Amino acid sequence: MSPKRLFRALALAKAVTWTILIVAMILKYAAGVDAAVLVGGSIHGFVFLAYAFAAVLVGVNQRWHLGLIAFAVLTAIVPYATIPFEVWLVRRGRLEGEWRREAGEHPADGHWVNRMLRWFLARPVLLTVVAVIGIAVVFSALLVIGPPGGREA
Repeated sequence: MSPKRLFRALALAKAVTWTILIVAMILKYAAGVDAAVLVGGSIHGFVFLAYAFAAVLVGVNQRWHLGLIAFAVLTAIVPYATIPFEVWLVRRGRLEGEWRREAGEHPADGHWVNRMLRWFLARPVLLTVVAVIGIAVVFSALLVIGPPGGREA
Protein backbone atom coordinates (compact mmCIF):
# COMPACT_ATOMS: atom_id res chain seq x y z
CA MET A 1 0.00 0.00 0.00
CA SER A 2 1.41 3.36 -1.01
CA PRO A 3 1.52 6.39 1.30
CA LYS A 4 -1.25 7.94 -0.80
CA ARG A 5 -3.55 4.90 -0.45
CA LEU A 6 -2.93 4.60 3.30
CA PHE A 7 -3.60 8.29 3.90
CA ARG A 8 -6.69 8.30 1.66
CA ALA A 9 -8.13 5.19 3.35
CA LEU A 10 -7.72 6.62 6.85
CA ALA A 11 -8.97 10.08 5.82
CA LEU A 12 -12.13 8.41 4.51
CA ALA A 13 -12.40 6.15 7.57
CA LYS A 14 -12.15 9.23 9.78
CA ALA A 15 -15.04 10.88 7.92
CA VAL A 16 -17.11 7.69 8.20
CA THR A 17 -16.53 7.53 11.96
CA TRP A 18 -17.63 11.16 12.29
CA THR A 19 -20.94 10.06 10.76
CA ILE A 20 -21.14 7.10 13.14
CA LEU A 21 -20.46 9.37 16.12
CA ILE A 22 -23.01 11.98 15.05
CA VAL A 23 -25.69 9.30 14.51
CA ALA A 24 -24.79 7.80 17.91
CA MET A 25 -25.19 11.20 19.59
CA ILE A 26 -28.59 11.65 17.95
CA LEU A 27 -29.61 8.19 19.17
CA LYS A 28 -28.43 9.01 22.68
CA TYR A 29 -30.08 12.40 23.04
CA ALA A 30 -33.22 11.79 20.93
CA ALA A 31 -33.94 8.15 21.76
CA GLY A 32 -32.04 7.57 25.02
CA VAL A 33 -29.74 4.91 23.56
CA ASP A 34 -26.68 5.65 25.71
CA ALA A 35 -24.71 2.64 24.44
CA ALA A 36 -24.66 4.12 20.93
CA VAL A 37 -22.17 6.82 21.98
CA LEU A 38 -20.02 4.28 23.81
CA VAL A 39 -19.73 2.15 20.68
CA GLY A 40 -19.62 4.99 18.14
CA GLY A 41 -17.23 7.04 20.25
CA SER A 42 -14.90 4.09 20.73
CA ILE A 43 -14.74 3.39 16.99
CA HIS A 44 -14.25 7.09 16.29
CA GLY A 45 -11.48 7.38 18.89
CA PHE A 46 -9.58 4.35 17.65
CA VAL A 47 -9.70 5.57 14.04
CA PHE A 48 -8.62 9.04 15.22
CA LEU A 49 -5.48 7.53 16.72
CA ALA A 50 -4.83 5.43 13.61
CA TYR A 51 -5.25 8.50 11.39
CA ALA A 52 -2.93 10.56 13.59
CA PHE A 53 -0.28 7.83 13.44
CA ALA A 54 -0.65 7.55 9.66
CA ALA A 55 -0.47 11.35 9.27
CA VAL A 56 2.86 11.39 11.12
CA LEU A 57 4.19 8.32 9.28
CA VAL A 58 3.19 9.60 5.84
CA GLY A 59 4.28 13.14 6.68
CA VAL A 60 7.78 12.03 7.66
CA ASN A 61 7.98 9.76 4.61
CA GLN A 62 6.87 12.56 2.29
CA ARG A 63 9.19 15.07 4.01
CA TRP A 64 6.40 17.41 5.08
CA HIS A 65 7.44 20.18 7.45
CA LEU A 66 6.37 19.81 11.08
CA GLY A 67 3.57 22.37 10.72
CA LEU A 68 1.94 20.40 7.90
CA ILE A 69 2.19 17.16 9.88
CA ALA A 70 0.57 18.87 12.88
CA PHE A 71 -2.14 20.34 10.67
CA ALA A 72 -2.82 16.88 9.20
CA VAL A 73 -3.41 15.54 12.71
CA LEU A 74 -5.59 18.54 13.61
CA THR A 75 -7.87 17.95 10.61
CA ALA A 76 -9.14 14.85 12.42
CA ILE A 77 -10.65 17.08 15.11
CA VAL A 78 -12.90 19.01 12.72
CA PRO A 79 -15.77 16.89 11.35
CA TYR A 80 -15.08 15.71 7.80
CA ALA A 81 -11.98 17.94 7.40
CA THR A 82 -9.74 14.99 6.55
CA ILE A 83 -11.38 14.61 3.13
CA PRO A 84 -10.75 18.12 1.75
CA PHE A 85 -7.29 18.06 3.31
CA GLU A 86 -6.46 14.80 1.52
CA VAL A 87 -7.74 16.30 -1.77
CA TRP A 88 -5.57 19.37 -1.16
CA LEU A 89 -2.51 17.15 -0.58
CA VAL A 90 -3.19 15.18 -3.78
CA ARG A 91 -3.62 18.32 -5.87
CA ARG A 92 -0.28 19.62 -4.63
CA GLY A 93 1.51 16.33 -5.17
CA ARG A 94 2.26 15.95 -1.45
CA LEU A 95 1.22 12.27 -1.45
CA GLU A 96 3.12 11.20 -4.58
CA GLY A 97 5.83 8.60 -4.39
CA GLU A 98 6.47 5.35 -2.62
CA TRP A 99 7.72 4.53 0.85
CA ARG A 100 11.33 5.61 1.39
CA ARG A 101 13.07 2.36 2.27
CA GLU A 102 16.48 3.50 1.05
CA ALA A 103 18.57 6.52 1.98
CA GLY A 104 18.72 9.15 -0.74
CA GLU A 105 20.76 12.27 -1.21
CA HIS A 106 18.43 14.49 0.79
CA PRO A 107 20.25 16.11 3.75
CA ALA A 108 17.56 14.98 6.20
CA ASP A 109 18.00 11.30 5.28
CA GLY A 110 20.75 10.94 7.89
CA HIS A 111 18.51 12.22 10.70
CA TRP A 112 17.59 9.55 13.27
CA VAL A 113 13.85 9.91 12.51
CA ASN A 114 14.43 9.12 8.84
CA ARG A 115 16.77 6.25 9.66
CA MET A 116 14.14 4.78 12.01
CA LEU A 117 11.42 5.29 9.35
CA ARG A 118 13.49 3.37 6.77
CA TRP A 119 14.26 0.61 9.29
CA PHE A 120 10.55 0.08 10.05
CA LEU A 121 9.51 0.42 6.39
CA ALA A 122 11.94 -2.40 5.55
CA ARG A 123 9.96 -4.50 8.07
CA PRO A 124 6.30 -3.75 7.23
CA VAL A 125 4.87 -6.55 9.36
CA LEU A 126 6.78 -5.34 12.40
CA LEU A 127 5.72 -1.74 11.67
CA THR A 128 2.08 -2.83 11.50
CA VAL A 129 2.30 -4.82 14.73
CA VAL A 130 4.05 -1.97 16.58
CA ALA A 131 1.53 0.55 15.24
CA VAL A 132 -1.51 -1.54 16.21
CA ILE A 133 -0.13 -2.32 19.67
CA GLY A 134 0.88 1.31 20.22
CA ILE A 135 -2.53 2.60 19.14
CA ALA A 136 -4.26 -0.01 21.32
CA VAL A 137 -2.15 0.99 24.35
CA VAL A 138 -2.90 4.70 23.87
CA PHE A 139 -6.57 3.91 23.24
CA SER A 140 -6.75 1.80 26.42
CA ALA A 141 -5.05 4.52 28.47
CA LEU A 142 -7.54 7.07 27.17
CA LEU A 143 -10.43 4.75 28.08
CA VAL A 144 -9.09 4.54 31.63
CA ILE A 145 -8.80 8.34 31.81
CA GLY A 146 -12.36 8.68 30.59
CA PRO A 147 -14.27 10.66 27.97
CA PRO A 148 -13.57 14.32 27.22
CA GLY A 149 -15.35 16.51 29.76
CA GLY A 150 -15.50 13.81 32.43
CA ARG A 151 -18.06 11.13 33.11
CA GLU A 152 -21.74 11.86 33.07
CA ALA A 153 -23.86 11.18 36.11
